[in-house]
Amino acid sequence: MPDNTIKTVLQKSIDRRRFMRRSGLGLTGLATAVSGAFLSAKPARAQALTDADIFNFALNFEYLGSQYYLAALGTSLPASLTGTGAGAVILPTPTAVPFQNKAVAYFAQQLAVDELAHVTVIREALAAEGATPIPQPVINLNTSWTSLAAAAGLITPGQTFNPFASETDFLLGAYVLEDVCVTALCGAAPLISSKVNLAYAASILGVEGYQVGLIRSRLSAIGADVATDAISALRSSLSNTVVNMGVNDVGTNAYGNPFNFTNADSNAQAFRRTPQEVLAIAYGGAPAGGGFFPNGVNGAITTTASA
Repeated sequence: MPDNTIKTVLQKSIDRRRFMRRSGLGLTGLATAVSGAFLSAKPARAQALTDADIFNFALNFEYLGSQYYLAALGTSLPASLTGTGAGAVILPTPTAVPFQNKAVAYFAQQLAVDELAHVTVIREALAAEGATPIPQPVINLNTSWTSLAAAAGLITPGQTFNPFASETDFLLGAYVLEDVCVTALCGAAPLISSKVNLAYAASILGVEGYQVGLIRSRLSAIGADVATDAISALRSSLSNTVVNMGVNDVGTNAYGNPFNFTNADSNAQAFRRTPQEVLAIAYGGAPAGGGFFPNGVNGAITTTASA
């Protein structure tokens, strides 16, 4: 494990990342940039949503990512950041990943710090605008992984998959989550009118791209292409079944390159997803709850139904 204690690192992260207040950028501006990733590609749907609706939708997934990475380090989000009436986080025992590689351990720590900071920023932005942040929904980080692995053909009936069992399994879990965020942010680009907001979105997308690129590179290096290709095929199938937008998804062995570190088409354009496609993956193909969110997400956008 890294030398710094998790508690100290996380607190420093919270202290240094309260950029919303320092910059003076409120929810109206940043919500369009950050959580525009979760807007529908259909104009009528986008116009029906408020900035608070959009930001709260994004908060569901920040809760998910934060709890996953923190659990890998043997901790969790404090109650002060999950909201009144927060749903439980369903975890296997134990969850602390037995990291063997120092670089992977530090990378996991940074992911946890970043996701916790995102939860903090979004909740503060909503509160500053007089909106109520949604409480954390029920999050399944236990059996959801087995269902996903079985659907992807990575395990056989009766077997289980635990992303906390080893650092390789942890990276596969991170691969499942982070690539979806990149495709969602790419889908936001045409919806953002302000150049300032677009710059914020581009910056966030850049960081997500760095993270996914490293995850993909490490998985490629250890020969995990069969697993990543299977996961990508499942994500493509799930998101296209409900919305049928034709969004593809490629693993770490694509286009004749066994070290493919991008999730992009043959023209080097990153794939894009709508909120319905994102929920289809998160719910494991169910329309209104399942997978990582057994009772569904909280907020105004909760189903895979198209607007």
